[in-house]
Amino acid sequence: MSRETGAGSSVHDDDRGVHVTTFFVIGVVGLVLLAVSLLIGDVLDGALDLLDGFLGGIFSTAVIGGFTAAFGFGGAGALGAGLPMIAAIPVGLGVGVIFGWFAAWLTRLIRDGGSDATIESGDLLGHSGRVVTAIPADGLGTVRVVIGGHSVRRNARAEVPLEAGTEVHVTGVLSPTAVSVAPVWPVGPADEPPALPPQP
Repeated sequence: MSRETGAGSSVHDDDRGVHVTTFFVIGVVGLVLLAVSLLIGDVLDGALDLLDGFLGGIFSTAVIGGFTAAFGFGGAGALGAGLPMIAAIPVGLGVGVIFGWFAAWLTRLIRDGGSDATIESGDLLGHSGRVVTAIPADGLGTVRVVIGGHSVRRNARAEVPLEAGTEVHVTGVLSPTAVSVAPVWPVGPADEPPALPPQP
């Protein structure tokens, strides 16, 4: 009888170890997303445009990374404290929501340059800026626009490839975190104005 009890306890401990490991891996994935968002930028911006339209632009790579990391480590901590799996999941979700909200708040604060008045992407229409990260022909780059004394960065798309340092003006809003831009000066020989017709 004691052997059966010991075997059952061993299986239970093995299951708990697997669950803790799973939560831990989820947490590490979240940390990787956070690191990517800090070093490279919002790599998931295009994939999150639909959600941004419904939820006011609160989603970003940093927010998802913060939520995922906190969920994973929170769940692992709950299991490590002896809570059952059915309780560890809500604990992880609760911690994830708190850290995700904090990441959203911090991201918006940094994006708006610490201004008390939030600068929306629509406020950038018609303003000039400069390309920070090169904009490819079929992808997103990054631009910096100074408005009201505050430097604002947004993901940007253009009809032609633009190198870093190109002066641009904002022509449209693609999402709360992305705009469309056009170069202030023509880019390349194909964009040069046509020659004047000969005088009669």
